Amino acid sequence: MPDKKTDENYMSIALDLAAMGQGRTSPNPMVGAVIVKEGKIVGKGWHKKAGTPHGEAVALTNAGASAEGGTLYVNLEPCCHRDKLTPPCTDAILKSGIRRVVVGMEDPNPKVSGKGIEILREAGLQVDVGVLKERCERLNRVFAKFISTRMPFVTLKVAQTLDGKIATSTGESKWITGPEARKHGHMLRNFSDAIIVGIGTVLRDDPSLTTRLEDVENARDPERIILDSTLRIPLDAKVLNVQSKARTYIATTLAAPTAKIKELKKKGAEILMMEGDAIKLPLLMEELGKMGLINVLVEGGSRVNVEALRCGVVDKAMFFIAPKILGGDDARGSIGGSSPESLDMAIPLFDMRFSKLGEDLLVEGFLKKRAERPEEAGRPQPVERQNGEEEAHAEKDRRRRRRKRHKK
Repeated sequence: MPDKKTDENYMSIALDLAAMGQGRTSPNPMVGAVIVKEGKIVGKGWHKKAGTPHGEAVALTNAGASAEGGTLYVNLEPCCHRDKLTPPCTDAILKSGIRRVVVGMEDPNPKVSGKGIEILREAGLQVDVGVLKERCERLNRVFAKFISTRMPFVTLKVAQTLDGKIATSTGESKWITGPEARKHGHMLRNFSDAIIVGIGTVLRDDPSLTTRLEDVENARDPERIILDSTLRIPLDAKVLNVQSKARTYIATTLAAPTAKIKELKKKGAEILMMEGDAIKLPLLMEELGKMGLINVLVEGGSRVNVEALRCGVVDKAMFFIAPKILGGDDARGSIGGSSPESLDMAIPLFDMRFSKLGEDLLVEGFLKKRAERPEEAGRPQPVERQNGEEEAHAEKDRRRRRRKRHKK
């Protein structure tokens, strides 16, 4: 008779193994596996990278002949489909002589979704499902969203003072939070497929958007996405000149000068041309999903932050709060735009967590998807707006293009 505590213990080990692939398996899930026989672990493994063997296959190889008659613990239902680079894990399990399989959660992938479990049960194996289910679901939230919607999981990261400010009236923001919080922020970059900032952040701070973790082995840079509807980015910006394996993408619009596009391409940047004359974040997220970038970190300024929230693309919010009070109406708040008239329009969070990082506090939670307001339906808010002469110039260009299209 299976013991619940024993099952949870070995599933916890499988989850720890799965987490070792964090930030490296996209667009695949994180999977860890443990094989136990006669009370001893005889094999274990995890999925390291898309295109490489899955966690179950690695554990079975590690166990060899010792797997026969044993129990396999795996945090996600074994795959059974064949239209991928690696063979079905259900085949390997059946060939190994495994007698029992303990699964943390069903695979949300419609190509699997219970079918892998059914195949194993029909072959005579005992299959138990749902051990540490909540932990398993939490670990693969990114994959679950992507496989069901083809949209990336988006985390909004903000570093602010206790009163919600991200910069002084002069734009000074280095450093609001302490070294421990900043290191945690770089770990987020290390685990993310892409990082998004607005052109305002590039012009003001000139960031490199790299991951700086000297004590972390195999740390990597996320792909860099710059929101720049008219291509104001300077050619000497750090994001265009930093040495990195990660690429820099500029999301722009038809308002972008053709000559500047050519110059940016010469610098190695890739252009993501968006329809219309404003960058719409839901459409950009669709494009990133097609590119296999399923775990996206937004580190924008107040404008990008508010538009990401208004458009409903944010899944998780992480606020790093420094024990400082800046004050002043002219200091920059973390979330821009106009406040709603009613508290009912506030964006609620759930599954909240709180932790201390040095002197700073990290508050994180997931966003509840509220019903779209009628006036916003089908009309995502633009990310960037110009003021004064720039806005007048941009509007003049838009009118000229419309006249040309009308003549054609």
